[in-house]
Amino acid sequence: MAILSLLAGPALVMAPMTKGSNLPYRRLCQALGATVTMSEMAVVRSLQHRKRSEFALIQRAPDERCFGVQLAGRTADELRWGAELVASRGADFVDLNLGCPIDEFTRRGLGAALLRKPRRVRDLVAAMKQGAGAIPVTVKIRLGWSEDDRNALDVARAAEDGGADALTVHGRTRSARYRHAADWQAIGEVAAALRIPVVGNGDVLFPEDIERFRAISGVQSVMIARGALIKPWIFAEATGQPVDDSPEGRLAVYRRYVALAREHFGDDERGLTRLRPFVVWHLGFWCRFVPRLEDGTYVPMQERAQFLAPRTPLEALLARPEPGVHAWLATRLIAGDEIGPDDLPDDAETATANDLAEAPSG
Repeated sequence: MAILSLLAGPALVMAPMTKGSNLPYRRLCQALGATVTMSEMAVVRSLQHRKRSEFALIQRAPDERCFGVQLAGRTADELRWGAELVASRGADFVDLNLGCPIDEFTRRGLGAALLRKPRRVRDLVAAMKQGAGAIPVTVKIRLGWSEDDRNALDVARAAEDGGADALTVHGRTRSARYRHAADWQAIGEVAAALRIPVVGNGDVLFPEDIERFRAISGVQSVMIARGALIKPWIFAEATGQPVDDSPEGRLAVYRRYVALAREHFGDDERGLTRLRPFVVWHLGFWCRFVPRLEDGTYVPMQERAQFLAPRTPLEALLARPEPGVHAWLATRLIAGDEIGPDDLPDDAETATANDLAEAPSG
């Protein structure tokens, strides 16, 4: 199976992220160098209820080269059905989410809640293998439910025993959410104990991170999540492509995303209405980009470097965190207008309810 050779490394995998892994953003990241793209997490029960918005999550772009669908489910019957559905829709592989830390899902026994039930994990993976047929089944886990209950190795072995073809390990526990630094040494310990390929995930923002984490863990393939949301050109940097991360260069990338999103959602009023919240949402991550210091100083993701003063007015504008500013920028980007710091209206810091609406799944 070609996907397994790919995941054995070195591969750059764009993580499955709620809202962030929307179809046009996946296309952007692939164009910039992502080796593998994955859907947002789709809940099997919602797919069984034929929820249109859930089916939109697992739609594949015609030009996605290696695409996987991530599912969340709690029973063997659900996940067998879900894996069969995913295989029938042409995905290259199907992934089981055992890492989502969000209370809304863990209270329902989904995502990271299953980390506490390794024996069930084995049965769930085995059921997915039955449904998936010829396509591989992968699993994404965290290090455990909490710092006092780090059982990643038990869960990983259960997944392997159930027939998982590859595993991704996020180097944090569920209780840590996205706080603290990812533990790549622990990721390496899991990888060393398994026969199947292991992908590492956590805190990748610079190419130096990839090389450093590979050296620590021995894992060759990395999954990039928040780093891809903050700077989608991380994939280009990691593959040695020239990157212009000046404010003007970044705006050009943001405009590429808007063009892909218009192509996906449509240029009519309905399409632009659906598109706008996505752009506002992405700007909430893009504003967190911190340019590399002139002397090349390395800034880890966990250090937000708020002490760094923007060097130009446009850089300062793109770093503004206010939702109202993001709403104004989204309007200009969608309209194709020029963007300059002098154009920002005085009341841009006040957003309307529509501006702040959550991005719909798509």
